[in-house]
Amino acid sequence: QVQLVESGGGLVQAGDSLRLSCAASGRTFSSYVMAWFRQAPGKDREFVGDIIWSGGSTYYAESVKGRFTISRDNAKNTVYLQMNSLKPEDTAVYYCAATYYRGSVFLRPSQYDYWGQGTQVTVSS
Repeated sequence: QVQLVESGGGLVQAGDSLRLSCAASGRTFSSYVMAWFRQAPGKDREFVGDIIWSGGSTYYAESVKGRFTISRDNAKNTVYLQMNSLKPEDTAVYYCAATYYRGSVFLRPSQYDYWGQGTQVTVSS
């Protein structure tokens, strides 16, 4: 059974950094794409970025490009979201998601098969 468990959320001030983790288990993820989404109150779930597990290629939403970095640790089966220069508008619940990689970028939540429970990130001004 696939399980994704996020951790690392919290309350920070604008300009601070935070690193989220997503521990993956239940299968071999070498053929998977791992993504981060976020959802603010009253808004739709939004794509943040993804990483192709095999090779490590990444893709980011324009709103976070240059501030957020996604990486993975093969030995720990863990994906990270390093968030720098945080802004109040980054406040949201952040989710880790996974699906089999089919050669293109998947931006919609419905395209992902597995989800974590989410972790809250709050950025105060």
